[in-house]
Amino acid sequence: MRVVRIFTGDDNESHFEELDVPLGASRYGSLSQPVAADSVIFRETPADGLLDYHPAPRRQFVVTLAGIVEVECGDGTKQRFGPGEIMLADDTTGQGHITREIEGPRRSLFITVPEDLDVEAWR
Repeated sequence: MRVVRIFTGDDNESHFEELDVPLGASRYGSLSQPVAADSVIFRETPADGLLDYHPAPRRQFVVTLAGIVEVECGDGTKQRFGPGEIMLADDTTGQGHITREIEGPRRSLFITVPEDLDVEAWR
């Protein structure tokens, strides 16, 4: 399952990388190994929302349920996320990223995860 991670690089700017969460066979469909979560936050943002450069406030998965958001890194790289797409916000230091609502209102889930979440196996 595809997850786009945004992280802080050695240059103190945010960057994107694609991760592939491995799924294994189960009695009904395919499942990943369990991923620890701390809490779930529900959010609705306005259609014309814009949040200038900011680091993620905590390590969290952001799952877009409705609407479209564009996330921009310091080098100008942009990615759009629509319904069903998942981003791992992992740029908790540095310059951060810009968030622009493209279509909204946007509804999303923030699933906060422990700092020691290991994504190495997903690369």
